[in-house]
Amino acid sequence: MNELEIAREIINEADAKMAELFEKRMQAAELVAKYKKEHGLSILDKGREDEVIKKNSAFIKNDTVKEYYVEFLKDTMKISRAYQARLNSGLRVAYSGVEGAFAYIAAKKMYPAAVLVPYPDFESAYRSTENGECDVSVLPIENSFAGDVSTVMDLLFSGSLYVNQVLDLEVNHCLMACDGAMVEDIKAVMSHPQALAQCEGYIHSHGFEQISAQNTAIAAKRVKELNDKSVAAIASDETAKIFGLNILESKINESRTNTTRFVAFSRALNLFENDGKRHANEHFMLVFTVKNEAGALAKTIDIIGAHRYNMRNLRSRPMKELLWNYYFFVEADGNINTRSGKDMLNELGATCDKLKLVGTYRS
Repeated sequence: MNELEIAREIINEADAKMAELFEKRMQAAELVAKYKKEHGLSILDKGREDEVIKKNSAFIKNDTVKEYYVEFLKDTMKISRAYQARLNSGLRVAYSGVEGAFAYIAAKKMYPAAVLVPYPDFESAYRSTENGECDVSVLPIENSFAGDVSTVMDLLFSGSLYVNQVLDLEVNHCLMACDGAMVEDIKAVMSHPQALAQCEGYIHSHGFEQISAQNTAIAAKRVKELNDKSVAAIASDETAKIFGLNILESKINESRTNTTRFVAFSRALNLFENDGKRHANEHFMLVFTVKNEAGALAKTIDIIGAHRYNMRNLRSRPMKELLWNYYFFVEADGNINTRSGKDMLNELGATCDKLKLVGTYRS
């Protein structure tokens, strides 16, 4: 055999082994897809993919070949994601509002291949996952402009679901209207009261009348139905596309850092693998109540600090059923699925009246 024939034999042998290993890998991807569906996780886990690429590319000694191997891994992972999405295409994701609302946009970003199911309010969307109607509920927990979403915070404390994913969705409000309308034609604007408040300066500078709507998407839908050049809606650019409205001006909200945090709730708690290392992109959430005695809260905080977990968030919320009693919400950095994390939970359990690990997520 000449050199070309020898090379082709080597390639044929390698391809046969690769085909067998590829099928084995895709079978593992089926298990991953099943796990992600049960735990309400997104198909894409960029942190995990970056770790795999870094670890596996180290096996390649030839630096030039390594560049191509990194691309090979990326393509393989892309194929794996597509296969998982196909397997999980029946995933049902609940959100509050209607198509085009910010919750719809967040749910679509988190679960692009899922069936999105609208509910009229936060609680009904949450309960739909509790009772098995849906697999996941995507709800807003906080807005950088308006603060906590109290209903969702209370569900996080009193409900049975777990947070397994967090998405920060930047809120950019746009002025939109029907075909042919121009800014000078507009006399009134329609939107959710919070969106109107966030665009108050722009609205007043133009002298627009304000009309409240249940949410931004409903406002856009109504403007489309009216087909009146004097009435505009304030909503996102994605909403304009959905309802076929023209954007007259973008980013009209006063705050340029207006962001809403959405969380994905599911029935199962996801715990990250404990590899003995601290990863800056891993976080967890706790809710708890403390005994009504001096220093109880300080003792709880000291326990968290003693186990070297950095608290990025500490809040209190009133308990509806008990006057002047509060529960506390903590968000901290690190993997709680470690020996130290488990010891911390045991110590907190002895100090707190009620303690719940709400969930974990990667940023």
